[in-house]
Amino acid sequence: MKRPNWLPTGFILSALAGTLAFGQGTHDVVSVAFSDPSRPGLIRVSLINGGITVKGYDGKEVIVEARARSRGPGSEEGLKRILMSATGLSVEEENNTMSIGTDSHTRAIDLTIQAPRKTSLHLKCINDGDIKVEDIQGELEINNINGSVTLSRVSGSAVAHALNGKVLVTFVQVDPKKSMSFSSMNGTIDVTFPPDLKANVKMQSDRGDIYSDFEVRVREDTPKQIVEDSRSQNGKYRVRIDKAVYGSINGGGPEIQFKNFNGAIYIRKAGK
Repeated sequence: MKRPNWLPTGFILSALAGTLAFGQGTHDVVSVAFSDPSRPGLIRVSLINGGITVKGYDGKEVIVEARARSRGPGSEEGLKRILMSATGLSVEEENNTMSIGTDSHTRAIDLTIQAPRKTSLHLKCINDGDIKVEDIQGELEINNINGSVTLSRVSGSAVAHALNGKVLVTFVQVDPKKSMSFSSMNGTIDVTFPPDLKANVKMQSDRGDIYSDFEVRVREDTPKQIVEDSRSQNGKYRVRIDKAVYGSINGGGPEIQFKNFNGAIYIRKAGK
């Protein structure tokens, strides 16, 4: 396991000043290299409270900045509140997989990560933060419960879900062999693809419309029947009609799914 280079910048600044800082944001910075920098690595991040931003760059190390959010000014009978700026940041690297997290379960911690451009990402947030990714090429698995997902200038493949938030994606290139999925319960889905995209698409929006400037060849055959039979376990037999719309773009290819409940779906062609 590779040891990180740890730089507690907030502590250093306070020590140099010789005073306690009230209400000022401080942060921790860690720099770690993958075991084999010649191969694309994988970064896993999971946060309970806070947001994640990942930016691709031309370096070889992963640089992680963790910043604790201030809860704003406060007082108790004329006393000043001392800022608790510790982030509890942890970074572990093994076999070209890097796991990043914090031990803060109540205070929001925002992570900003610089990563080599060819890096796969598995990112998850639960509360009080958005997920943003820029200039990354790889396999992206993104899940946000109470926030939005924005992927800008990415390449490769993506599975992106935001339960209560928007999903906004712009691809530079897509992996022609990978299936993808974009979903939200309460939010718009807006994905831009290269003009030469070849895909079979499955689209469903219960309370919204679907728009595209691609020539989507929609299948007009009988809606698919889905049978669920659990009678062998003393359950029920159920038949339901699939509400999704199926089609193909540029002759078809791997399946790409778009699904939300409240909100529109936009499937855009880059350059328009």
